[in-house]
Amino acid sequence: MPNATVCLCFDFDAVSGWIHGHGATDSPVKLSRGRYGPEVAAPRILDLLDRMDVPATWFTPGHTIESFPEICGEVHDCGHDVQHHGWHHTPPAKFAGREAERADFERGIETIRDLTGEKPTGYRSPSWDFSAHTLDILQELDFEWDSSLMGHDFEPYRVRELPTADPDEPYVAGEETDLLEFPVSWHRDDWPSLQFTPGRSGRPRADEEAVFDGWYEQFDWMYENVEDGVFTLTMHPQVTGQPPRLRYLEAFVESVRAKQGVEFALLNDVDRRIS
Repeated sequence: MPNATVCLCFDFDAVSGWIHGHGATDSPVKLSRGRYGPEVAAPRILDLLDRMDVPATWFTPGHTIESFPEICGEVHDCGHDVQHHGWHHTPPAKFAGREAERADFERGIETIRDLTGEKPTGYRSPSWDFSAHTLDILQELDFEWDSSLMGHDFEPYRVRELPTADPDEPYVAGEETDLLEFPVSWHRDDWPSLQFTPGRSGRPRADEEAVFDGWYEQFDWMYENVEDGVFTLTMHPQVTGQPPRLRYLEAFVESVRAKQGVEFALLNDVDRRIS
């Protein structure tokens, strides 16, 4: 067992994040930002990961796979893991109902199966959101793990059934399920700190290198305080793939790798190790 595990993850939204779900648009300018991910950034990222011999989990909407099949095929051919991120990149709570949400799940599964030859085992919800039906659908479709929730920081845990969240009553957590959760955090996500989105609150950090330094400080805290911790980092090709950010990502990887007993791994491999 490693002392600490680092899981690099890329949410490969491409244009799907701009045309589906929150803030849907047909703006040519915004769509060009989405195209930057598969056409410019992803090849650069794949080159870096290959040079550094680091695996990554790519949460990829079916829309991205069908729109940009060549680069998605290259992600798979390079040995990285392609996992479920919806077909439409629509936040689950935005679907009209259970039937529409399940249909999106099933379409995404078949698109990934067509690309990789295998059914995806893991899921990350678009915009890190669940509906009242999402957990049931994940269980019905035999998913093994999820990476969308925030009930811990560096320790995987079992997802619980829907809680009792009556504002006039004490909170009661649901029963544990078999679904393993790899928790995420907005503080370990490149989008809030590095991506400017007109019309939305928040502004990117002026000192971009400090964002990556902050990720290392979080990892260092985990390394010193959490036994067998799992550090899950969320990036988007259209964000982190812009210069000079890959230089900062490379420095982050090298700094982490300098620690004794650190392993870079696919989330799916960590799930198999734990389960």
